[in-house]
Amino acid sequence: MTNDSRNDFDVSRHSHRRFNPLTGERILVSPNRAKRPWLGSTMPVDLLTRRPFDKDCHLCPGNTRVSGDTNPNYQDTFVFSNDFSPFSQGDLSYVCESSDELMKMDIIEGVSKVVCYSPDHSKTLPELSNQSVRKIIDTWCDELNELSQKFIWVQIFENKGATMGCSQPHPHGQIWATNYLPTEIARKERNLRNHCETFGKNLLLDYVSKELNDGCRTVINSEHWLALVPYWAAWPFEILLLPKAHVLRFNDLDTVQKQDLARVLRELTVRYDNLFGCSFPYTMGWHFAPYRRGLDGELMNEHYWQLHAVFYPALLRSPSVKKFMVGFEMLAENQRDFTPEYAAGCLRDVSSIHYLGRSDTQA
Repeated sequence: MTNDSRNDFDVSRHSHRRFNPLTGERILVSPNRAKRPWLGSTMPVDLLTRRPFDKDCHLCPGNTRVSGDTNPNYQDTFVFSNDFSPFSQGDLSYVCESSDELMKMDIIEGVSKVVCYSPDHSKTLPELSNQSVRKIIDTWCDELNELSQKFIWVQIFENKGATMGCSQPHPHGQIWATNYLPTEIARKERNLRNHCETFGKNLLLDYVSKELNDGCRTVINSEHWLALVPYWAAWPFEILLLPKAHVLRFNDLDTVQKQDLARVLRELTVRYDNLFGCSFPYTMGWHFAPYRRGLDGELMNEHYWQLHAVFYPALLRSPSVKKFMVGFEMLAENQRDFTPEYAAGCLRDVSSIHYLGRSDTQA
């Protein structure tokens, strides 16, 4: 390669790899592949039923679930134990764990809950009022305060849309609590700790500072929160959402941070929906310091952690074209077509008012 060709290098046109310091993985960025014609698989657009109540929905107020339990006539959020929990119930202390070096097995405990966002069957997160989103945030905090007394890890997440495996159309999220640290969290913790020990800095707070100075990947910059397409994003319109101040755990947020978060969450998901004029599918989840306690029963101050949320949306080019993690991505390493900078620009350019134009979402 000549000196001239080096000077011509452009990340928006030339292939390169980027490093994800949270996971330790690299991502292949191949902008030229975004130009290829698409004759592959397409999906039907996920059209939500626009009825506020569905008599056949297991999550609507007053309806009976598969378990036989009847939902109350709830007015805001509603939390119940998952009727199909991923965790076995009852005493399993009699089971012997496997110590075979190739066939290891651990006995685990856990709890799974469902959080209905509102009684309205038709309204997803971006279509709710800021006040209703704030109620969801308060509900998450209440559940964390309770579950953290017993479990080291509590995962808050949402799978939005059938594309992301959501089995119930009524807008809802889930909370899973475990007595062990899941693989992704353990990996992030290891990298966060190593970065702090090596450089003397909190990795994500350091990253926030760099992105505030840059701005090309920023989607929303509020008083207390920053939403951006991370430099190392693997999914086309992936988002990293985090507070600008140091916050270890979600239930450490103060009143002002929660109120600002409600507005940012709604605006971010509105921009998602407006991107292709559809109910935009994604998987979203919160990561924060585990609920690890010392001998005195107090939570440990694991200062290298920083609260953050990740959004992994599947759509690529349109409401019907999905990003597939297959082939090279599955067998070698993650790959994306257009750059994170381009994706952030797309999300910035769309309106912050929902495309359906409902006046009641602006309250």
